Amino acid sequence: MLKSLKWLDENLEKYILFLLSAIMVAVIFVQVFMRYVMSNSLSWSEELARYCFIWLIYIGISYAVKHHRHIKVDAALLLFKDKTKIYFSLISNILFLVFCVYVVIYGYGIASQLLLFGQTTPALQIPTGIVYMAPPVGMGLAGIRLIQNIIGNFKAIKNFDKNHELPKDVEQNISAI
Repeated sequence: MLKSLKWLDENLEKYILFLLSAIMVAVIFVQVFMRYVMSNSLSWSEELARYCFIWLIYIGISYAVKHHRHIKVDAALLLFKDKTKIYFSLISNILFLVFCVYVVIYGYGIASQLLLFGQTTPALQIPTGIVYMAPPVGMGLAGIRLIQNIIGNFKAIKNFDKNHELPKDVEQNISAI
């Protein structure tokens, strides 16, 4: 059980992103082939590629947070040294987590209403609520990654108090530009 959870923790976003990218590229390739070689267009391909791209963006946010590549103000971190960097990283992670919770709550509300209405997409007849679930799912995963980062910040603060130096992995993650 723990082994599978560890595997999910390390690989979930990576494999979802790979799958979505592969579907998107394959569908666009088939659409180009059909349009220019066969002179016949597929009605559903652009819609599927668009929805894969939407999900790819939101899952990609979680992947970026996991690898400390999300948008942050690096200029402010360059002004400070050592423990202050950890505190600013902690504050930014907490603020981002608050935003994620907001998006999850309100995004889920919108998506669930659309699922109740039964609205479907034009070509694929997929429930529109599934497309609108991308923000709450992606931000929910990002929230989990942010909690992991916050725990790492607290550990770094604790270790800094003992050793009076930043661990190398924390220094790289905090000050990576």
